[in-house]
Amino acid sequence: MNNRIIIGLPSKGRLKDKAISFFEGNGFKILQSDKERNYFASVENRSNIKIIFLHAKEIIQRLGDGTLDVGISGLDLLNESEKNLRDKIVIKNKLNFGKANLVVAVPDDWIDVQTIADLEEISFDIRSKRNTRLRIATKYPNLTNDFLLSKGVTQYRLISSLGATETYPFIGSSEIITDITSTGKTLADNNLRVLKDGQILVSTACLFVAKKKAAKLQPFLNSFS
Repeated sequence: MNNRIIIGLPSKGRLKDKAISFFEGNGFKILQSDKERNYFASVENRSNIKIIFLHAKEIIQRLGDGTLDVGISGLDLLNESEKNLRDKIVIKNKLNFGKANLVVAVPDDWIDVQTIADLEEISFDIRSKRNTRLRIATKYPNLTNDFLLSKGVTQYRLISSLGATETYPFIGSSEIITDITSTGKTLADNNLRVLKDGQILVSTACLFVAKKKAAKLQPFLNSFS
């Protein structure tokens, strides 16, 4: 079917609920199966539209390779992607949900470290005294590297985080972290605080379109304000 539209939506949590509400608020009633692990849905009276529920990061990947036509995911995940992938995706709308900040956070007891400049100083101190680099745990290596290098911080190495990044300093896997946060509560609960100038990115959920499909999808996209 040459007018088929495949849409990727987040598969769980508040982002899934908000994404469904966004589509339904624009006149697309999503019909889901009662089965708990059903990853597919349809749209009432629109047999050409197929919904697939995916991890938010995979939505970005599938938009890039053309498997999806349209999707909702986070701006942070798009910006973290490699440039050749970003160039294949268009932001149709920034949405009023999924808001969060990607930040640099340090232990509360690092009282002398309040800014990125202080961080640069302590990174040299660690290098000279321990003959090692400041370790930074993150799920966002590209954004973290770009930000720190732009601020003149060079004496560090990134530790790849697979989850619960805020625990890494506590268990000794890193000195500091960069992480995405909505309220900062999880950071505070783990005795971490954001540097005064440590905001890397302001993120939000976005309606994305595969660039090579954008012109063809324009009549459909005009449904969204």
